[in-house]
Amino acid sequence: MHAEPILKVEGLQVNYGAIVALRGIDLEVKRGDIVTLIGANGAGKSTTMNSLMGIVRKKAGKVTFEGQDISQGKTLQIVKNGMCLVPEGRQIFPELTVEGNLEMGAYLAPKDQIEPRQKMVYDMFPRLLERKKQPGGTLSGGEQQMLAVGRALMANPKLIMLDEPSMGLAPNLVQEIFAMIQRIRDSGTSILLVEQNARMALSISDYAYVLETGRIVMEGPATELLNSDTVRKAYLGG
Repeated sequence: MHAEPILKVEGLQVNYGAIVALRGIDLEVKRGDIVTLIGANGAGKSTTMNSLMGIVRKKAGKVTFEGQDISQGKTLQIVKNGMCLVPEGRQIFPELTVEGNLEMGAYLAPKDQIEPRQKMVYDMFPRLLERKKQPGGTLSGGEQQMLAVGRALMANPKLIMLDEPSMGLAPNLVQEIFAMIQRIRDSGTSILLVEQNARMALSISDYAYVLETGRIVMEGPATELLNSDTVRKAYLGG
C-alpha cells in the first residue's frame, strides 16, 4: 500500500434528529487503492458517503481530501476538488440521451475537455458508444450503471465513491461491473466502494472496513477480512 491517504476521515458523526447514524468513524483511502465498506442494511454505509460529499450534514468529525480540510465543503466544491459519488440506484436522467447524461457529468469541465473525456468513457464502455443517441431510460440495468459511472468519470475525479454498483443486476453483469471498477482503479482513480456483494467487493479491494450500527467494528487488508471467520459468518454466507 502507498503511504499517503488521498482521503482521511476522523471522528465522523451524523445524526438524523435524535437518531445517531454514525458514531465517530475513522477511515482512510490510500492513493490508487480500492477500499470497501461492508455492513448490513442500515449500518450507515450510504450515510457515510453522502456525508463525505456534503449531501448530509455532519454533527462532528474531520474530512481531509488531498491534504485539504473539506469537512464544511459544499457538494459542488467537493466535486471541483476531485471527489465524486455514484449514488445507489444510479439516478441517471431517463429522458436525456446517453450523450446528454455524460455531458451533465462534465458541467464543471472546460469546454475543450468534454470531447476527450467522452472518448475516454466510450473507450472504457463501448456499449455506451453504441447507445449514445438512446434515452438513458431505455438502457438495461447494467448499461445504466455504466452510464452512471461514466457520468461521474466525466468530472475527471481523483476519488470515486460507488454506492451499491451491482445492486439488482444479473450475475453475468455483476462480473462486468467489478471488472469495470478494477479498470477505473488501473486508470489512476482511487475508489471507495459500498457493496452488498461483500465477497466480490473484498476480492478486488486493497483494504476494508466493517460497519455495524454506525461504528467501524473491524478493519484490515481485504484479503484478511475475506478469510476471517467472523466476516464470513456475518457477511459471506457461512
